[in-house]
Amino acid sequence: MFRKIFTLFSLILALLMVSCAPAGTPAPAKDAEPKAETKTEAAQPAASGEKVKLLIESWRNDDLAIWQDMIIPAFNKQHPEIEVVFAPSTPTEYNAALNAKLEGGTAGDLITCRPFDPSLALFTGGRLASLNDLPGMDNFSSVAKSAWVTDDGKDTFCVPMASVIHGFIYNADIFAELGLTAPKTESEFFAVLEKIKASGKYSALDMGTADQWEAATMGFQNIGPNYWEGEKGRLGLIAGTEKFTDPQYVKVFESLAKWQPYLVTGFEAQKYPDSQNLFTLGKAAIYPAGSWDISQFNKESKFKLGAFPPPVPDGASKCYISDHTDIAMGLNAKSPHAKEARVFLEWLTTAEFAEMYSNALPGFFSLSKHSIKLTDPVAQEFLNWRSTCESTIRNSYQILSRGEPSLENEIWSTSVQVIKGALTPADAGKQLQTGLDKWYKPAK
Repeated sequence: MFRKIFTLFSLILALLMVSCAPAGTPAPAKDAEPKAETKTEAAQPAASGEKVKLLIESWRNDDLAIWQDMIIPAFNKQHPEIEVVFAPSTPTEYNAALNAKLEGGTAGDLITCRPFDPSLALFTGGRLASLNDLPGMDNFSSVAKSAWVTDDGKDTFCVPMASVIHGFIYNADIFAELGLTAPKTESEFFAVLEKIKASGKYSALDMGTADQWEAATMGFQNIGPNYWEGEKGRLGLIAGTEKFTDPQYVKVFESLAKWQPYLVTGFEAQKYPDSQNLFTLGKAAIYPAGSWDISQFNKESKFKLGAFPPPVPDGASKCYISDHTDIAMGLNAKSPHAKEARVFLEWLTTAEFAEMYSNALPGFFSLSKHSIKLTDPVAQEFLNWRSTCESTIRNSYQILSRGEPSLENEIWSTSVQVIKGALTPADAGKQLQTGLDKWYKPAK
């Protein structure tokens, strides 16, 4: 009885103190990082009749307005009883900051998941909960979930949110001027490049090798799936049934080597921002792309944009695209509001979220199986490829870059050297396989 009286007295006293607060006390900024004591308070079980507060950890600080103005209000129309706060960290500091918060017990209820090993480490370390039984997870394919599953495939621990797709963006005005159409096959691709080069007016292919990663990401990983047949080849490398010295991988390098005559003079010193600027200024016709470039090109280009998927080898009957898993969301295993957090995660599996998120961030595509419509025509073109081509992910990202030398870094280096003519396609394949064999032994 004494405790009840004391608690009631404390509550009355607290209310009196709040009512006496100065009217001019400023409210905290919406985008301010919540203080540790705020998070600790939010992590306490809600009393009956109170709103439950969920905190989202993320590195996507550029998306703050989208979450505050669009996504969270849409969720609250269905679940007004759950308050959701999007509290991003600086992207480069996210991993360290998140780990510190998890260790100290102050992390949010919902964790935005980076792909592959960083999130896998959180799950195996007991930081993320398994989501195998979350309703709606069957809306995602095995490829969509591949970045957030255990190596044995038994546990999925994050809800896939978005991917980026590789292909080629082109200046439609230049194509119209030169009477060109989007190529479908490898031979058509090089015929188009030859016509652009022959015009003498524009650079045909806009990519540099100074930063290295573009040659691998927008080169090798862009066109490669059409040669190694997407998931068949990627999983074959993991299983050890395929090797980089096999013909299908060497042929990727052979095709990539033929890019050199069509690149900008001085491509060896050309960096990623240089390529973006060259294209938006209308000086180059074709840009080997990641779909994340769509938003910037929309803002800065004064010409019509077009896009085409990676051309298939001549005679091929199927096409494949790199539909690379990029972002997901998981449940803090220590969240006291797991029930409400699961309600939010289940909503992320719906068509409503899929369409909203994909339209809010053109070039980032929902990974769900739902049919959605996009308002951006170039983004919609990229998305349409899913209905005609099979999706896969970059073949170096799952398992195969854990050792030294890192397969991902090796692909950067070999792709650049092949384009420069410093390494033959066959030797590039040998270098990749030799490096992989030094540390990776496929499971029996």
